Amino acid sequence: MVEISPDVLAKLAGTEVSVIEAFENGLGKPNDEIIARLQRALEDTGATFLYENRAGEGAGVRLKFDRSSTRRIAVLEGEGGVVAPDDVP
Repeated sequence: MVEISPDVLAKLAGTEVSVIEAFENGLGKPNDEIIARLQRALEDTGATFLYENRAGEGAGVRLKFDRSSTRRIAVLEGEGGVVAPDDVP
């Protein structure tokens, strides 16, 4: 999602690539300290972790954007003109 390699993530989190690969493949789980460092590294590169809340909204991860970025994205999304069906005859 944040488009960094396992090598870069490992360096940012101060851990080994093999720890990340084992975790991704369901072959191991890092200790709580390494998980916290991985999360912090991912957050520093643009991810936001969402936690399940009382309103029933589930846990997940998304990219974080500030208000300026959000406005710019809205402008870019609206630059294509009138929306029409994509059907090609």
